[in-house]
Amino acid sequence: MSGVRICGMFDMRAPDWATPRQALYAAALDMIAYADEIGVPRINLMEHHGSDDGYLPCPFVLGGAAAARTNSCRLSLGAVVLPLHDPAKIAEQIAVLDIMSGGRLEIIFGAGYVPSEFAAFGVSLKERGKRMDEGIDIVLRALHGERFTAPDGRPVFVRPLPLQRPEDIVSVGGGVEASARRAARFGLGFVPTRADLLDVYAAECRKLGRTPGRIGMPGPPMNAHLSEDPDATWVKIKPHVAHVVQAYAKWADEEPGSHSPFRGLHDVEPLRQAGLFVMWRPDELIAHAASMEPRATISMAPLLGGLDPAEGWKSLKLLGEAMPRLVQIKRTEP
Repeated sequence: MSGVRICGMFDMRAPDWATPRQALYAAALDMIAYADEIGVPRINLMEHHGSDDGYLPCPFVLGGAAAARTNSCRLSLGAVVLPLHDPAKIAEQIAVLDIMSGGRLEIIFGAGYVPSEFAAFGVSLKERGKRMDEGIDIVLRALHGERFTAPDGRPVFVRPLPLQRPEDIVSVGGGVEASARRAARFGLGFVPTRADLLDVYAAECRKLGRTPGRIGMPGPPMNAHLSEDPDATWVKIKPHVAHVVQAYAKWADEEPGSHSPFRGLHDVEPLRQAGLFVMWRPDELIAHAASMEPRATISMAPLLGGLDPAEGWKSLKLLGEAMPRLVQIKRTEP
């Protein structure tokens, strides 16, 4: 197959000193529409709760607006922290948004890892695995049209139903082996935070006699930004990168057992030197895309950490100019 996996990422973080909230959301919708127009295949809307910087808490709401502004791109929500939610309600939201988008919806379910979020929802972090398993089962059965009784005794019946098969919508995310085995057990795709977990997932699928589902391959890089003058642009976006890295690191440090890739990361310069947050000229993007693993994705967050939309647009416009060359790259997925 041809083309490169590009994903536009929008988490809507913005510290008080960055882009005002109303301007940030307006810019995000315009950028999503433009990304769809130039052929970006996937937009990812993320979820966290109770964050001082306004991290997006309701991706289904923004997903509905994105569906109305786009025609072709896949809309990927996640990771949706399923243990924090009523799975029957999540199933309803999935069905409606899949219909609204014309069958372009994807959901990545994560078990969560931030203790303060679980406390805010009155959910025990120790129960997340159990709630994740029960929640996925309820979502899948409901979206297949079943009328049944949930483990807590509630009747479950969801209408309308989505356009796509539930297994083509839902995948499991995570950074531990249990998440890989969970994805295989439910017959779902897998989007890990660690590349080595793909082997665990494949082995478990073979063991269970299941065909692997949709696979998402983590970076590096974690995020790419395009510029004709990378060093000068880095000076402008560095405070925003620093905010994002430090905020994720703070969450990861809340939970000693966290497998977050941001755990312990507080200095952004080594991240750039290691190629995790990259500043590329368009030709460098093309060169990287031509050599990358076929299942890998290049993630771009044009509003990273509340970045000035004008700066984000520069990166997006350069991507638009590069897209004709990107779609010509030949890629054969395993």
